[in-house]
Amino acid sequence: MKIAVPVTKENQIDSHFGHCESYGVFSISDTNEIAEVKRVQSPQGCGCKSDIASVLAADGVSVMLAGGIGGGAINVLNSSGIEVIRGCSGDATEVVKLYISGLVEDSGSSCHQHEVHHQDGGTHSCSHN
Repeated sequence: MKIAVPVTKENQIDSHFGHCESYGVFSISDTNEIAEVKRVQSPQGCGCKSDIASVLAADGVSVMLAGGIGGGAINVLNSSGIEVIRGCSGDATEVVKLYISGLVEDSGSSCHQHEVHHQDGGTHSCSHN
């Protein structure tokens, strides 16, 4: 099994899927341990309009552990055969370990509204319900 996580440079789960620096891809062994971790660069732009779902699916990813993520990105990931677990935060490696131990569940909340406050590429905020 392979699990992807949107991460920052510090290996923290990025709170916004489509704006992460990269994706940590964790390969899980038959004994439910992390066997390998690699980084996949994040494409620029919104997660639902990029090709990241097909890239991750082609690499064998079947689960995405995300913080904030919109419905469009969830649909694209699901269509590529990737289950999305929302509401994750903290150190990506620790959250993956908790997930493979059965201790992480989907929060049920998605990023429903995107507002760009500065048309020049400035601040982006999401309303998480």
